[in-house]
Amino acid sequence: MSEPTGAARRRGPFKVGDQVQLTDPKGRHYTFTLEAGKNFHTHKGSFPHDELIGAPEGSVVRTTGNVAYLALRPLLPDYVLSMPRGAAVVYPKDAGQILAFADIFPGARVVEAGVGSGSLSSFLLRAIGDHGMLHSYERREDFAEIAQQNVQRYFGGPHPAWQLTVGDLQDNLSDTDVDRVILDMLAPWECLDVVKKALVPGGILCCYVATTTQLARTVESIREIGCFNEPTSWETMIRNWHVEGLAVRPDHRMIGHTGFLLTARRLADGVEPPMRRRRPAKGAYGEDYDGPNAGGGSGR
Repeated sequence: MSEPTGAARRRGPFKVGDQVQLTDPKGRHYTFTLEAGKNFHTHKGSFPHDELIGAPEGSVVRTTGNVAYLALRPLLPDYVLSMPRGAAVVYPKDAGQILAFADIFPGARVVEAGVGSGSLSSFLLRAIGDHGMLHSYERREDFAEIAQQNVQRYFGGPHPAWQLTVGDLQDNLSDTDVDRVILDMLAPWECLDVVKKALVPGGILCCYVATTTQLARTVESIREIGCFNEPTSWETMIRNWHVEGLAVRPDHRMIGHTGFLLTARRLADGVEPPMRRRRPAKGAYGEDYDGPNAGGGSGR
């Protein structure tokens, strides 16, 4: 039985073509690709790539300046933060939430719109495996090219489950019986009509938006279209901790707001969502509100 795509690059001794992440004594990371006969240079000296080729992962190399570097393969969260960017990447903390709460499973048929630099595509492909399907749509050709290079560099070549289309989702989506749709774009509400046709009953729509106004418009549009259950929205923040003897405290810096996530599930055809018991607060739909339910509030 053949190994899943990219698995051979994740274990065993270092080989030519492998990505290597070096960590210096101050915890700084440096990522490069192993090439026979090449040298890695730092301001603290250099060392030959050949010293790592054939060595086990977790080895320590020393530069000509006698500085020690720990050599490991970069984890996917490390890789996406260091890879070339065309657009901003989906941070690992959000990608992990998408994989969990959009319930991405092996063999899933997934549509993604807004590829950016290929960060989320890499996470999705690893989750669905070789027998799933990821059809990614990116409206900008230059972003699509960078994303394709980044994904292929991580997996060591083309992934059999990936199809990348340059163009707008609402104009090009022809996939049917889709299990999950992930929208990372400025106006996801514009795609809801085509998304509802593509998703299977019980399928999950997951949207990633940056601002509160985008979040509000998306949630209200999902409610208005009437074929999804009540959407759930949230954001995640990460705060690392410093642990040194008795000095145990939160770090001074943290990964704060990057974006909002929301999920909703496709209902069966002809089914109306149950009435919401929670009524909106007085003034929730003010005079200046012009989105869905404008003028009438929400009776659901």
